[in-house]
Amino acid sequence: MIGLSLIARDEARCIARCLRSAAPFVDEMLVVDTGSADATREIARALGARVVSFAWCDDFSAARNFALEQSAADWHLVLDADEWIDGNGACLRAAAAAASQPFVGQVNVRSGFDDGGSVRHAGNWISRFLPRGLRYEGRIHEQVVHRLPVRRLALAVGHDGYRSAQQALKGDRNERLLRRVIQERPDDPYAHYQLGKDLEIHGRHAQAVDAYLRARALLAWPPAEPQHAAPLQARYPWLHDLAVRGIYCLRRAQRFDEALAWFDAERACWPHSPDLHFACGDMLLDHAIADPARAPHFLALMEACWMHCLEVGEAPQLEGAVEGRGSFLAAHNLAVMHGLTGSPGKAAHFRALGERLREGRGVEQDR
Repeated sequence: MIGLSLIARDEARCIARCLRSAAPFVDEMLVVDTGSADATREIARALGARVVSFAWCDDFSAARNFALEQSAADWHLVLDADEWIDGNGACLRAAAAAASQPFVGQVNVRSGFDDGGSVRHAGNWISRFLPRGLRYEGRIHEQVVHRLPVRRLALAVGHDGYRSAQQALKGDRNERLLRRVIQERPDDPYAHYQLGKDLEIHGRHAQAVDAYLRARALLAWPPAEPQHAAPLQARYPWLHDLAVRGIYCLRRAQRFDEALAWFDAERACWPHSPDLHFACGDMLLDHAIADPARAPHFLALMEACWMHCLEVGEAPQLEGAVEGRGSFLAAHNLAVMHGLTGSPGKAAHFRALGERLREGRGVEQDR
């Protein structure tokens, strides 16, 4: 038996989408309402969910664990109201039926975010398919506590909670909770990383860098010898996302030399990351615009960064990987760069390549 486990508050905007997407693939749907003032409860009941109430106590784990305790399902699919099953839902029953022992299933949550006038998508592998008996820890950005094998499932989950309009509705809730966590556990690198993300989302890039630096310092990351990186990368997969975000925030704060030093420190640990090299290329472009006298110095490295993206290709296995950075977005940037530097032939080549990559036709013939 598979049960959907969901906690929600004032999610009338999107909860129907979530429940409708999950209903064909689960045996029951449970919604734990933490104090809605809108029609969340009524919508959920109308779509066949069982709705119970929970008094919010500034602790997401407490609400998650309460939800898990209300169900006798053998397996729990954990979603948020601003998420939905976007493909391969049938893999849940197949995985449960084939399991000879309990395991934790990770799914790729594809989050949309606003980037100028476009919507980009980043993927994160999150433990969301859980056998009965597991529990969460953490006041916010809660994690499942277990020692079970972990498997990546083919389930695709969409998420729009990082879009600007949705973040504005949350106000300072996440920052307030994260600072409370850090006060309780000042040496928790994950809490500092998550605080950095929240500050970044709200445009406070210099403060985000401070949080990211603290997370790195607590883990002594990056290691002096890149070959020593693997154990930490396996234990803290979010280190890749942190590496990329640090460059982005330093770029937005116009601390370009620090951003380049950050890239130089991280690059040996992530040789197959298009995102890290893409972020460095974008940073160098901004640096060249801000300091035209040094622009010629940056062009070769800028081009090398985006070419490296095309060479390694997409890397959806890495935390926070943004779709297109290993393909059409890198090609687009190369087209723009060559257009601005007086190479129309190269610009046309990369423009056409970007169009082919966006259509999914690959780059093998262009490497």
